[in-house]
Amino acid sequence: MKIAVVGVTGLVGGVMLEVLKESSLQIEEIIPVASPRSYGKEIAFKGKTYTVVSHEDAISMKPHIALFSAGGGTSKEWAPRYAEAGITVIDNSSAWRMDPSKKLVVPEINAAQLSKEDKIIANPNCSTIQMVAALNPLHKTYGIKRLVISTYQSFTGTGVHAVQQYNQEKEGQVAEKPAYPHPIFENCLPHCDVFLENKYTREEMKLVHETRKILSSPEIAITATAVRVPVHGGHSESVNIEFHTSYEEDRVVDLLQKTEGVTVQDDPQNNIYPMPLNAKHQNDVFVGRIRRDESIENGLNMWIVSDNLRKGAATNAVQIAEYIASNNLL
Repeated sequence: MKIAVVGVTGLVGGVMLEVLKESSLQIEEIIPVASPRSYGKEIAFKGKTYTVVSHEDAISMKPHIALFSAGGGTSKEWAPRYAEAGITVIDNSSAWRMDPSKKLVVPEINAAQLSKEDKIIANPNCSTIQMVAALNPLHKTYGIKRLVISTYQSFTGTGVHAVQQYNQEKEGQVAEKPAYPHPIFENCLPHCDVFLENKYTREEMKLVHETRKILSSPEIAITATAVRVPVHGGHSESVNIEFHTSYEEDRVVDLLQKTEGVTVQDDPQNNIYPMPLNAKHQNDVFVGRIRRDESIENGLNMWIVSDNLRKGAATNAVQIAEYIASNNLL
């Protein structure tokens, strides 16, 4: 199998290579793709060295799958060209997520929707992926009526300029090319992505629209506040759930423990709960602080943590690739 990694020199692109090394895919060749300033750069993968090429060259090399992590503009321009050449594109940008003709996939939830005709597959937003992974078994059992979400998102989710800003501010310097309008070191910014006309940010509305699409439940009432925090390890989320029906806490924990890709860490008496420090470099979604919301009927609180560059991006994309390969959907 030939795999193209588009945006290979970026943060997520680098993690994609790491996840591909660990995957079950039988990879014969990696085709690294990036912007013109990276042409000719060498990329190491499993003891071999590959040279970064252009989109045109990559398409002519006929990879089976192209993992895209190069921004929405690049995806809008180039994903259709790869698809026209018969290459299956798994795109990590927001370009195709809400396109009604494209599948928005978290493999543990809805990979069965995929077919050979799906040549552009959308990878959901990082904060959405980890949340719906934990919510899905509960929604199927009790039915979710409303979600109130507060996220605490790593600056790494913004990309290399945010990492540079954090590192420069940590050293007491003024960031040369700041990714944010304010310092991120020792600060929290209630500002993920751009503000929209409704005063929510685009990141907050991604949580609303993508959750409904993945869970096939447009009726769920959802509100969100997304905060950027000076954390390396991943994204954390406080999620308040109102179910349609009553539940038992023990049953909720049991459902989560039996869910693929979810690890329950919920022993507050011994200070055991999910933290981004421990989630870093892990592929699972970690859930804890599971407790009844005593202010409303059928209410539940959960704390959800995951490495945003892994399950929130690269791991989910590679898992989609594994699914379509193992089910002969290429």
